[in-house]
Amino acid sequence: MTKPAHSRTRRTSFRWVIVALLFVITVFNYVDRTAISYAIQTIAREFELGDRAVGLVLGAFGAGYFVTTLLGGVAVDRWGAGRVLLIAAVVWSSAMAGAGIATGVVSLFLARVLLGVAEGPNFPAMNRAVDVWLNPDERATALAYSLVAVPLALAISGPIVTALLATIGWRYLFLLLGLVVLAWLPFWAWLYRDDPAASAHVSARELGHIRAGAAARNTAAVAQVFAPADWRFILTNRTLLANAWAFFVFGYFLFFFMTWLPDYLARVYRLSLREVGLFSFLPWFVAAVLLWAFGPLSDALLRRTGRLRIARSHLIMTTQLGAALAVIPVMFVRDVDIVIIFISIAVGLSMGANSSYFATIIDVAPKRSGTALGVMDAGFAASGFLAPTITGYIVSLTGGFNGAFFLLAALAASSAIVVFLFHHPDDSVRLES
Repeated sequence: MTKPAHSRTRRTSFRWVIVALLFVITVFNYVDRTAISYAIQTIAREFELGDRAVGLVLGAFGAGYFVTTLLGGVAVDRWGAGRVLLIAAVVWSSAMAGAGIATGVVSLFLARVLLGVAEGPNFPAMNRAVDVWLNPDERATALAYSLVAVPLALAISGPIVTALLATIGWRYLFLLLGLVVLAWLPFWAWLYRDDPAASAHVSARELGHIRAGAAARNTAAVAQVFAPADWRFILTNRTLLANAWAFFVFGYFLFFFMTWLPDYLARVYRLSLREVGLFSFLPWFVAAVLLWAFGPLSDALLRRTGRLRIARSHLIMTTQLGAALAVIPVMFVRDVDIVIIFISIAVGLSMGANSSYFATIIDVAPKRSGTALGVMDAGFAASGFLAPTITGYIVSLTGGFNGAFFLLAALAASSAIVVFLFHHPDDSVRLES
């Protein structure tokens, strides 16, 4: 009888296959959620929507996302990332199909809410998977490699989605994207296990590496009793709360530019749909490069200094402050090329430290990384509703975008201050099993 791979002495690196699967589904995740921002002008004309209604439709995703990002985290800790993400992907494929056959603003709004509900568990599942599959010294790197899917998806979605819109229209676009998600499901079901020891693809050497230095816990025992003390820790720990506020601000940046950047470029600079797709590429490409670089940088700083404050907090603080400063010139410059450069810097810096938010969760609350991430992601989900909706109201009331950009700068500055004052992961008591 052939022994399981983890009982052999051969060297494997299968944990990075898991990271690749997380990367792929996150690409699909963000292409799906952002496609509507390129189609919204056509949809608005077809359904006769004003700016406020457009803002509500764009924000509908965040409303649904808020519901399950927290519940999804609890579900991941209870049943494991494998099962939860499998079910979630099926539902969001259905939601994309629902958007494609929408007959009016109500059905489109509900389809977007359902998409948010379905995609809510994605990042809690990612955090749980990285927690159990990666050595602590590799987690920020693994998260960066997974999360770089977000800006990469947003970078490629502009040219690809605008080309598809011009070719097949917005309805068939949504139907096609829903089908693509289904192609990922068999690979996830075949390759992912909630405990690396249960995988036939992991050698004993790799399993030892994964578990070296990790908190003593049974990774297979995902169905643990959730004590009230766990909730109290997650909801009162100053580092986790500061982390959540900064992540909310990051989310506000992300959803603002993800939903309104195409419309902003089209309105203010009179760009065509194809030009909007091309101009939208640069901010997300810069974000992808910085996120890719800052994850390994965070782990390198941790190895060199042994201090989470330097490896996590300082990275978050400086990037948020830089994003605040980069937004300011956008309100005063009128050259589209220069504006895109400053927007690219703002978006890139805002997203650059993304893996540090997730790594901080695992650093401080490894026992409940899924649930703690769900709490943080609930604020992110709120930003997904608030950023598009508030922007719609500001544009409707003022006739321009400067008020929205001013709010972005103020929020980013506030998050840098909060992290400076309260984000001290080295001093936080760990929530461990």
